[in-house]
Amino acid sequence: MPVDVIPATSRLQLRLNTGLDENLNPVFRTRSFSNVKPGADNEELFELAQEIGSLQVHTIDSVRRLDEVELEEA
Repeated sequence: MPVDVIPATSRLQLRLNTGLDENLNPVFRTRSFSNVKPGADNEELFELAQEIGSLQVHTIDSVRRLDEVELEEA
């Protein structure tokens, strides 16, 4: 059965390294930005994440894009 994939929403997540805990393990915090256009270019989102990261106190560990889609029968 063929299925159509329809983009629904996207989010941009920044994983920030906030330091070390008492056992010297890294501690991370996540900042999420919703309502990203599903058709947004990955390179532009990465550049945006770097610009947002430059405004943060902590350094960026990773950048994630989370896409949600709807599946419909074709």
